[in-house]
Amino acid sequence: MQRLEHLDKQLVDELAQVARETVRDELREQARGQRRRAALYAGSGAAALYAGAAVALAVGLALALVLPGWAAALITAVILGALAHALRAAARPTASGTVPAQATAPGGAQATAPGGRSAPVPPVPSAPPTAGVVPPRPDSDPDAPRHRD
Repeated sequence: MQRLEHLDKQLVDELAQVARETVRDELREQARGQRRRAALYAGSGAAALYAGAAVALAVGLALALVLPGWAAALITAVILGALAHALRAAARPTASGTVPAQATAPGGAQATAPGGRSAPVPPVPSAPPTAGVVPPRPDSDPDAPRHRD
């Protein structure tokens, strides 16, 4: 009987070892593919960064043909800043129930965030919330302890 228990334990140990090796090999293969994909994305991002810099340089040089160099550089910087702002605004998640950015606080005052920007203020409800509030019974004593029925 003990011999069978020993064989069962040995079989379970071997099966566990094979399962661990199989899972380890599978994870290693998946990680290899993900590393390759991440390296390709990084290379793509670097190439796009340099392409954007070349376009910005070309715009600045084209403007420098008709304007002084400092003005061309300033205009190019403003264009890139506006593009960055538009891309950031497009990347922000929006929900159907969001408050517009120009919302005002109660009393007409505009809330300001750090940096002097205006911050959205949620609308103030016209009545206090009533969820979970149990109105008192007209025939009960308000100072008496309440018990759930």
